[in-house]
Amino acid sequence: MSEYSIEQIGIDEYHKCNNIWDMKKCPFTEQFKEQIINGDRFVFIYKMNNEFIGEGNLVINVDDSDYFIPNQRIYVSRMIVKKEYRNQGIGKIILDYLTEQAKKMGYKEMALGVDIDNCNALQLYRKNGFDTLIAECEDEYGKFYKLLKAL
Repeated sequence: MSEYSIEQIGIDEYHKCNNIWDMKKCPFTEQFKEQIINGDRFVFIYKMNNEFIGEGNLVINVDDSDYFIPNQRIYVSRMIVKKEYRNQGIGKIILDYLTEQAKKMGYKEMALGVDIDNCNALQLYRKNGFDTLIAECEDEYGKFYKLLKAL
């Protein structure tokens, strides 16, 4: 695998994430931008040869205590790897990096949501300590699990 780096980006570079996922199709893009500007969303990019390949976010001040408890639990959001780079261990590298960042920020737990039918992501999360099921939920996008990991 080529050399890579993981970097935190701000709102000025956020548009480059369109290389990883379709920002125009996502109904939450504007909300994500607001959270970055407000300091509630921390965006970390996996870059290889200066190309945005993967993304993982840590989010605070979420109005859902399953996902966020001040000074205790932080929310993992937008864990995504560009399609042609999946199943190469990049997701684990990003997740490990987010775990270290959350610890440095003083959090004791991480929570995330994952679609029930996303088998690859579920396997990754379970292998990496997200072994507590908080809830099984359903919204307009389908069924998903809320999972928890102790740090």
